[in-house]
Amino acid sequence: MPDAAPTLAKPLDWDALDAGKYEDEAAAVARLIADEPLKADAEPVRLDAVALVGDARRLARRQGVVESFLQQFGLSTPEGLALMCLAEALLRTPDEATRDALIAEKIGSADWASHVGRSDSLFVNAGTWGLMLTGHLVEPDDDAKQDIGGFLRRLAGRLGEPVIRRAVATAIGVMGDQFVLGRTIEAALKRAAREGFVCSFDMLGEGARTLADAERYEAAYLAAIAAVGHAAGGMGPEDGHGISVKLSALHPRYEATQGARVFAELYPRLLRIVGAAAEHDINLTLDAEEADRLVISLKLLERLTEEPTLTPEWRGLGLAIQAYQKRGPAVIDQVAELARRSGRRLMVRLVKGAYWDAEIKRAQVGGRPDYPVYTTKAATDLSYLVSADRLLAAAPALYGQFATHNAHTLAAVHALAERRGVRCERQRLHGMGEALHAAAAARWGQVPLRVYAPVGGHEDLLPYLVRRLLENGANTSFVHALLDEDVPPEVVAGDPLAAVRALPGPHPKIPKPRDILLPERRGAAGVDLSIAAERAGLTRAVAALDAAGLPAPPADATAAQIDAAFAAARKAQPAWDAAGGLARGRTLRAVADALEAALPRFVALLTREAGKTLADGVGEVREAADFCRYYASIAERDFDAPHPLPGPVGEHNSLELHGRGVFVAISPWNFPLSIFSGQIAAALAAGNAVLAKPAEQTPRVAAEAVKLFHAAGLDPRLLALTPGDGERVGQALIARPACDGVAFTGGTDTAFAINRRLAARDAPIVPFIAETGGLNAMFIDTTALREQVIDDAILSAFGSAGQRCSGLRLLIVPDETADELLEGLAGAMDALVLGDPADPATDVGPVIDAAAKSALEAHAARLTREARVVRRLDAPRGLYVPPILAEIPGAGFLTREVFGPILHVLRYRPGELEKVAETLAATRYGLTLGVHSRLESFADEIRRLVPAGNCYVNRSIIGAVVGVQPFGGEGLSGTGPKAGGPWALTRFAVERSVTVNTAAQGGDPALFDL
Repeated sequence: MPDAAPTLAKPLDWDALDAGKYEDEAAAVARLIADEPLKADAEPVRLDAVALVGDARRLARRQGVVESFLQQFGLSTPEGLALMCLAEALLRTPDEATRDALIAEKIGSADWASHVGRSDSLFVNAGTWGLMLTGHLVEPDDDAKQDIGGFLRRLAGRLGEPVIRRAVATAIGVMGDQFVLGRTIEAALKRAAREGFVCSFDMLGEGARTLADAERYEAAYLAAIAAVGHAAGGMGPEDGHGISVKLSALHPRYEATQGARVFAELYPRLLRIVGAAAEHDINLTLDAEEADRLVISLKLLERLTEEPTLTPEWRGLGLAIQAYQKRGPAVIDQVAELARRSGRRLMVRLVKGAYWDAEIKRAQVGGRPDYPVYTTKAATDLSYLVSADRLLAAAPALYGQFATHNAHTLAAVHALAERRGVRCERQRLHGMGEALHAAAAARWGQVPLRVYAPVGGHEDLLPYLVRRLLENGANTSFVHALLDEDVPPEVVAGDPLAAVRALPGPHPKIPKPRDILLPERRGAAGVDLSIAAERAGLTRAVAALDAAGLPAPPADATAAQIDAAFAAARKAQPAWDAAGGLARGRTLRAVADALEAALPRFVALLTREAGKTLADGVGEVREAADFCRYYASIAERDFDAPHPLPGPVGEHNSLELHGRGVFVAISPWNFPLSIFSGQIAAALAAGNAVLAKPAEQTPRVAAEAVKLFHAAGLDPRLLALTPGDGERVGQALIARPACDGVAFTGGTDTAFAINRRLAARDAPIVPFIAETGGLNAMFIDTTALREQVIDDAILSAFGSAGQRCSGLRLLIVPDETADELLEGLAGAMDALVLGDPADPATDVGPVIDAAAKSALEAHAARLTREARVVRRLDAPRGLYVPPILAEIPGAGFLTREVFGPILHVLRYRPGELEKVAETLAATRYGLTLGVHSRLESFADEIRRLVPAGNCYVNRSIIGAVVGVQPFGGEGLSGTGPKAGGPWALTRFAVERSVTVNTAAQGGDPALFDL
């Protein structure tokens, strides 16, 4: 579905900004250096900043609780993590037993003594913990001061966990008073009036996961705007309070690939909110979020500027722009052009950015060419100055709002504004930077200062607080350094341009996303579906395939063709084996490069033959390339030369690895390229030839893959495609005496049949490497974060239409939170898109064939009879199966894998968990296992009770990455070794030990040479 069409006659090309999203960092930094925003003002600004640091330190003799916490218990310490994790989880843990376990685990896990006496703040010393625990000040004795952990444990043991729970609530209250202006907007307004703040209020909360969440957030924003507008008294957007709006709170699918829905469903909600702000003449800022959402947010902004219901006289519409993004300056230029074209002055809050670590990880996981953000603090600081200069130059079309706690940034913005004679405002977070901004006001006079002020209950505070502590508590942050008297002011207030000139490159410890696995191998290149041009490239490939038609499937292999393929393979294999691991590695790396080059073509084939969504198709091509490079690296390391072994003098001992001969590879339809290619690459890397039988449903993908292997330089005799049904072709392949091993991925029943057939042969005993299915479960406890569970369960259960062997089949949830979780899961399911897998907006495509659909429909009928169906979506006609959420009566309800988009939920009550886990383990499946908990002990216990090949804690259970999460099960779920693991090639190889008696030639020269 295309994005909704803008109404401007000449809309701005926001998608063009994505050309710079992953700009090479060295080039981006060079561009920043060339801009040199301060020019002759650089030295005066530096001196001003140094003086500002000194002034701020003098004003901050009694720093705030939060800043003191940052200094002593920042999140770079296990103690800070323990405190924050404890508080964050306790606030939403309803049952006392789990809360008590959390207290015991977190209080006992850290080194409190290392922080004794290092802070004046009562919050971070044992006396305050005593106050929180007992209600009156407890002064620990000297021994206690050296063992605060023991002091806390003894105090907790004496008083009981309920007192600890009250204590943590008190602690959160202390932190909340520092960081959150009020629990309600009314309370926040009263406090702002009392303290003389002009605020931009941020209504705390996670992004919406359901439409009900979005409706609740809309109501909260509207109520807040009404209250703020009433209190503003007509002061206007610049001088009065404002509101910040997080767009992800207004729709569960605020994503670039959902553009049409964003405009059809989110935009009307946003317009109502913005209209209310305009009616009250207050500032409304669209908050900045992840880099993938930048362009869609700008398209929404453009639509707002064109709204006839929003009069041009209202000058309060604004947005936040992140300077850590490489696109930051270009965004300012284009937003300024929008303001000029529309005739609507826009307010722009310039920030450095709040999601840096997440952006780094997302780029690495996605195989991006570079990062959308700068990897060094100095480059981000310089980007901020370049962006600030652009923003000030765009006045009066743009009104600059500069959010910073950095002395040099503050001094630089002041100088740039003075140079241009532009009025602007400064911003700071509530609870942070008071002394710095007070020092600035004393030095330069009063400048408009706005406080970014979170509003909400303590249950919403901790995710926000942890984010702010991560930003500001790291050793490299300005806030941390400002508070540290041991850091000279000249260092704290250093000029970022000088720092970047001294070290212009990316951060030396953060390699480019595709290079994080070097020197072993490069990661596979990905496709960013949030970029319109990259989406269009894939949809064009599908359209071209549709126009040409699917190629004819290869004919089934005949008995004569199978015999000929074995004969050719056996003749070619010895030379391939003798060529060594380095030579084989070069061929496999060439195959990987060819796979990446052919990605659009393969994605189109996967979409039309296997029903894969575009995202799934991209993931499959990447995994196939990863298999080739990973197994190439193992071949180069382990198969190129003999491994010397220890022994007595006078002899030389070594161990060599060689191919077994000719392997049969039998692959499934659900990963017709990646598993097909992975099996072949493993066998080839070890020195074997391969006869590959693809699934009957997906022979075209396999045929294209085999052609690609041959075109990349592989002798065609070493890889033969032998398509056909399992009963005839598969059985014929494994029955041949020339078969030296079988690699199989598929159903458990088929694995049993292959095993029996191999055992019945009068031929050498050969390896059978099997990877089959599982009854994959995810265990939840009451400490788990609702939003994270919903995200991961939905993806794990319904991604790929549930047709992954790793897919989630059973969600096991505590009775205390089950109703809330089921409601959230049902609402998130409602936001899924079922449809054409070639549409980038589609989440769930068809199942593979009519037989699969029939089996799933039969199971759905059983659920209707014997379980409680919580949600069943509507599905298009054809091979689509509606996603189903059903609550089942007991752990024994499932005895076999249900291979489709059906999620079963089982409640457990206190005391029942072990029995439930043992029932699941008794099925003898053991593929994937998930755990969501803040308790390490809970995760450890589940792992002990439910053996599984792959366990994932606090994340989805699908998407294992080659060489990072080696994949494969145990018991009924597979034989091992794991695919994509360090021992994957062992069963594809034979071991040959060689001993040479060197003394037979008259002695051991090595001994004589000592």
